[in-house]
Amino acid sequence: MEEKRSENDKRLLIIGLILLCCAFIVGALAIRDRVLRYRAEKQLEELAEQTIVEEPEPMIEEEVMEEPEPEVVEEPEVDEEPTEEEKLLAYGVTIPDKEVDFDNLQETVNKDIYAWIYIPDSAIDYPVLQHATDTAYYLNYNLDGSKGYPGCIYTEYYNSKDFTDPLTVVYGHNMKNDTMFAGLHKFEDEEYFNNHPFIYMYTPEKLLVYEIFAACRHSNEHLLFGHDFSNASSMKLYIDDIMKTEGKTSHFRKDLEVTSDSHILTLSTCVPNQADYRYLVQGVLINE
Repeated sequence: MEEKRSENDKRLLIIGLILLCCAFIVGALAIRDRVLRYRAEKQLEELAEQTIVEEPEPMIEEEVMEEPEPEVVEEPEVDEEPTEEEKLLAYGVTIPDKEVDFDNLQETVNKDIYAWIYIPDSAIDYPVLQHATDTAYYLNYNLDGSKGYPGCIYTEYYNSKDFTDPLTVVYGHNMKNDTMFAGLHKFEDEEYFNNHPFIYMYTPEKLLVYEIFAACRHSNEHLLFGHDFSNASSMKLYIDDIMKTEGKTSHFRKDLEVTSDSHILTLSTCVPNQADYRYLVQGVLINE
């Protein structure tokens, strides 16, 4: 009897040790994932800080003796075409104090960075990436190639990188700490929607500005497979269907012209506890 009890005790001890080892391994993996996530988020934070343009300090002017000004011969006025920035300002767009050094980002951070997205008064201030062969690569991988959250803001290779497609879809995780595309859910609030009309997309060539016309919950269908956006009728049908979406978190600018000839930017993220849905924020390009 004693011998049998001793065997049982040994088994229990072994089982206990195995469970303890398993708990240790699970704990170590969880800590590793947190460290990797922290590093990835910190890297994205630091990159965003580097894009901010600092105001130069005012120069102190030394007193100099004034020389008489030469006589100015007035030239006839010539009507000049307004610059891109002047057109945006006239439209009511505020130009952010940002500069993005794409050459440096591609050489020192990740060669797949090809654009930068920014929405004021939100955490959305990130590089945009596209993998050449794996459409969902940056859903699961970070800037430095490590696997796990938060991933990256990315497009699939079905979209061109010059934003000339009728509809471009940009994806990002809905992180619990309000990073990545979690900020899209701010548009569920009507006041926020009304006060934040623009999405800024920086490219190596120019700044693209999109005016938001819709923010709503949508099915999790793959938009680029579910619609032929190169077809004018299909494009119009999609726009009409979006504008009819109902719900407390659905908001629209119905006075904004969006047609089958428009270039639309669609930002997509998950809806908490609703795997069959995505929350979409969509804008139309205003500086064609």
